[in-house]
Amino acid sequence: MKVFGLIGYPLSHSFSARYFSDKFLQEGIRNCEYRNYPIPDINQLPSLIESEPFLSGLNITIPYKEQVLKFLTSVNHIVKETGACNCIRIDDKRTLHGYNTDVLGFEQTLLQKIQPHHTDALILGSGGASKAVAYVLKKLGVRFTFVSRIPKPGFSISYEEAYNRMHKCFLLINTTPVGMFPAISEKPAINYNAIGSNHYLYDLIYNPDKTAFLAEGEKRGAIIENGRKMLTIQAEEAWKIWNADSYK
Repeated sequence: MKVFGLIGYPLSHSFSARYFSDKFLQEGIRNCEYRNYPIPDINQLPSLIESEPFLSGLNITIPYKEQVLKFLTSVNHIVKETGACNCIRIDDKRTLHGYNTDVLGFEQTLLQKIQPHHTDALILGSGGASKAVAYVLKKLGVRFTFVSRIPKPGFSISYEEAYNRMHKCFLLINTTPVGMFPAISEKPAINYNAIGSNHYLYDLIYNPDKTAFLAEGEKRGAIIENGRKMLTIQAEEAWKIWNADSYK
């Protein structure tokens, strides 16, 4: 028996649990189980690992993608550069190895709709998921600015300040949980009147399919994309990691 799971808090709704349960059923994968572990404190991770002897891999979600690093024995180069981990492989010695599959999922889906004029971006939020987004944008040569509720000079700007950037920052990426089910009427506090048909709004949220953030962009003619395809890609990459003898 192999057990895989998701840690985060809260875990009121989990894409991963349903995805992997369906995958195991459809592909006839036996002796595998996927569980949710809603731990209110990341310091409970060692006791969770100890209490689950068959646990072989974990996905990491809000708010632990950065906090989990102190428990990892090794990390790959992407985790080192981003400072964020969303996937852990647990070997036979109960050693934890960290990876970041958000990068692959975001890059592959972003490239499907990005246009030549999307040369400047605003990243809404500065948590663990935003680090993967920044990594991809840097790789693609897209200039970006972080937008935070509590801006840090030299690192991020406020949502009010973002308005003055939106005439040239045509790529807007929401990495926050604002607008996620059940609070589906909420949306990041940008000035939506500045959005037009040149904009591309990407929301890492997948539930609902069309967040209030994306709906505001769509009615103004912007390109929109939610996080479902990204999650599917990173889930399959996690599966490869958990079942590979070695992974770079």
